[in-house]
Amino acid sequence: MDETRRRFLVHALSTGLLVGGAGWSRLALADLFGRVPAPLPEGKSIFRLVGEATVNGRSATMDTLIGPEDRIRTGDQSELVAVVGEDAFILRENSEVELSLSDYARQGLRLLTGAMLNVFGEREANRKLEVRTPTAFTGIRGTGLYTEARAERSYVCNCYGEVELAATAQPGERERIVSRHHDDPRWVLAEPEDGRHILPAPFINHSDMELVLLEALVGRSVPFGAPGRAYPRRRRGY
Repeated sequence: MDETRRRFLVHALSTGLLVGGAGWSRLALADLFGRVPAPLPEGKSIFRLVGEATVNGRSATMDTLIGPEDRIRTGDQSELVAVVGEDAFILRENSEVELSLSDYARQGLRLLTGAMLNVFGEREANRKLEVRTPTAFTGIRGTGLYTEARAERSYVCNCYGEVELAATAQPGERERIVSRHHDDPRWVLAEPEDGRHILPAPFINHSDMELVLLEALVGRSVPFGAPGRAYPRRRRGY
């Protein structure tokens, strides 16, 4: 676990924000970030920047505007929380992503290395949205998604919603995953194990509180309840 994330979780646990209903409150999140998460004003893309990041090779600041075709990198012990259109994301340390969100019919992003948590706005049925890593292809239908990209394997957790997951090395090997709450994480391998590229994985390295934060930044809410409570109705049709 990277140092930025470790500090985040240590503080959240020490203040009780991950216990019971408190972890689902925007006011609780404000204790971590200094302000209540809410949609950003026009002309703003970045909600939080820890350490160093670049956008198209230029050092990012809190005033940097991120466009739909930009390339973003983070440095050591760094993290970026940002919004582009109806989508929001957390880019972990030592990560690099290329956005491709301008085209109406086919949109996506390519996570070249590192880790990223996304929430995506709902698209019309005829619009394609995809997330790629060196080893995985994920077709998205309005969802929360956590991805880690390495040369030898990727980690994909469909936090909620529906995806179609395929292995880059074997495109015919694919799975349709419908999840309500981190139900079926997967490893996607560059080289097969026991003849398979897609394997079950544990839940790792991301939190529901982060998803609450991201959805709040685009004016939405997560489609699951607090621990111990029944799931509410989904906020959108998957």
